[in-house]
Amino acid sequence: MSDDRQIRWGILSTARIATKVCRAIHRAAGAEAAAVASREAERARRWAGEHEVARAYGSYEQLLADVELDAVYIALPPSMHAEWTIRAAEAGKHVLCEKPLAASFAEAERMAAACRDAGVQLMDGMMWKHHARTAAMRGHIERGELGRLRRVTSAFTFCWDPFPKDNIRLRSELAGGCLGDLGWYCVAASLWAFDDLPTRVWATARYHRDVDVNLSGVMWFAGDRTASFDCGFDTLLRKWFEIAGTEGSLVCDDFTAPHEEG
Repeated sequence: MSDDRQIRWGILSTARIATKVCRAIHRAAGAEAAAVASREAERARRWAGEHEVARAYGSYEQLLADVELDAVYIALPPSMHAEWTIRAAEAGKHVLCEKPLAASFAEAERMAAACRDAGVQLMDGMMWKHHARTAAMRGHIERGELGRLRRVTSAFTFCWDPFPKDNIRLRSELAGGCLGDLGWYCVAASLWAFDDLPTRVWATARYHRDVDVNLSGVMWFAGDRTASFDCGFDTLLRKWFEIAGTEGSLVCDDFTAPHEEG
């Protein structure tokens, strides 16, 4: 692909996170936010006008049929990720899917297989792993400045008081819950730090109706390494991790998104 090629993006959904990602596409070199789809045509047209997107579709199928699009960003609820990732792959589109990638391991396997078979890229929408600051932190680990790694401890929480009635994060049929919404980052930070998969996992949670709203987890890794984390919708904003080894520790107190853009 030539350096001056524009990747033409289609966006599935007009959710709030889609607004943020659309803004990022506009600001990125080599990217164009070319189309948006909603289940309501008028909503799609209104959103497209507000966010400088050229084409609007009243169904997700119409957007996937647009042969001018190279990739899609899927901002739908987690319960819909598998279906529309697979359908996007079958339409020959690369996929950036909002996290959590899937509602289950089996769904994630089907999504990966569909994209692999179609020869398209699949990524989850978790920015911090690809940030220059994260690469700098990786350098401290790779240079051995922490010694032999022993522990990763992390937390990602925010506080709802009271819990909202209709938020998708609190709806089990949409694959809501704090583990997928917030713990996804903590688990990823541990896998990133150790560059490995755990041999054993454990978790306990508190529920609001049938959705986890506060969860603590532990992951054991080979080589006497352990990771623990907590996530939840009922505690003040925390978004930090510590990676500790035999000779030093690395702490990041705003790892999911910097407190200040600078």
